[in-house]
Amino acid sequence: MSGKFFYLYLIGGFAALALLIYELITASGDVNGRGVLFYIIPTILLFYMAYKTWHVKNDQELM
Repeated sequence: MSGKFFYLYLIGGFAALALLIYELITASGDVNGRGVLFYIIPTILLFYMAYKTWHVKNDQELM
């Protein structure tokens, strides 16, 4: 993983989070677990990847 993808993962994570919130608001009471997991898993994955690439970027700057 390279530190240059940090902003890409971060923007993707916020976009996935916005889609999750939009889906929850427009569901109008009919929220099922599979639909929510369909949006939560990519959101968590993208934020995790941004977190990991941020550490790689900071470690390279220290060396």
